[in-house]
Amino acid sequence: MTARFTAGVVLFLHDSASDADTLLRQADQTLFRAKQEARGNWLFLEAGEQREYRLRQTLLEELRHGLKNNQMRLYYQPKVNLCTGELIGLEALIRWQHPIQGLLAPAAFLPTIEHHLIIVDIGEWVIETALLQMRQWEEQGLRLKVSVNIAALHLLHPAFVERLQAIMARFPDIDPRRLDLEILETTALGDLGKATEIILQCKALGFSFSLDDFGTGYSSLSYLKQLPVQTLKIDRSFVRDALQNDDSVSILRAIIALSKVFNRNLVAEGVETVRQGEILISLGCMVAQGYAIAKPMPAANLIGWIRTWKPYPQWVTIGRLGKL
Repeated sequence: MTARFTAGVVLFLHDSASDADTLLRQADQTLFRAKQEARGNWLFLEAGEQREYRLRQTLLEELRHGLKNNQMRLYYQPKVNLCTGELIGLEALIRWQHPIQGLLAPAAFLPTIEHHLIIVDIGEWVIETALLQMRQWEEQGLRLKVSVNIAALHLLHPAFVERLQAIMARFPDIDPRRLDLEILETTALGDLGKATEIILQCKALGFSFSLDDFGTGYSSLSYLKQLPVQTLKIDRSFVRDALQNDDSVSILRAIIALSKVFNRNLVAEGVETVRQGEILISLGCMVAQGYAIAKPMPAANLIGWIRTWKPYPQWVTIGRLGKL
């Protein structure tokens, strides 16, 4: 058996005013962080990063408090067929109703803690809250499919499958096929073999999987080849840049072709203009989400949006003609 170690290393400048006790305490804190975030490896932290570390610790404490005191919210963004207007599903997106800073988007707090185990607690809260909402919508006559984002650290947690089953056991009326798990594409996914095993176990239980932000990572093709996901989500950067950049159009065309070769469903993110939708339809991508369709909204607003939503006439026309 190969031995593995974990170490925390702190570098202090020669003229640092910190005393020996402070240095040892900082090193001990770095070791604690390394055990959480760099198991079997070492974490290097310069003295100048200590302030950032303290701010991060404050954020973690506030997040724990927020989870415990019902400060988290879920907003939902529709995914639609651009040509027919059919509602394909919804993506659940977390928000934080911070008592001082107001409603915070995930970019304001999730990147800071994506390698901390609190991301597991947040992920499980999102799953359970989405299931509760699906139950409420079903009571109103809406049977919808909902996607939730799953961080790599959460997916690779040793008890991921068991804990997911435990959550679903509290919702025997919800078909697992209606819950889609969107894996964030990141190098943190690490062991693709282990990830594949977990995905296959979950698929056997009825869950489906999507690969989020496809095309942005250096290992996108490896992920596509090895991970048994059903859906690819085209990163919004390619959709955004398609209006000015021929290379982005070429990348869109290549991703769409790959989805057909590998028999994957396709969803484009970040459709903010009618023109972007026209380009996607002409290239063969019919399902999308974005501000041109709907901004993420509270659950209570969904029924009103459904009553008024119609696809743009340009999208319907291009869908019929099959070209721009």
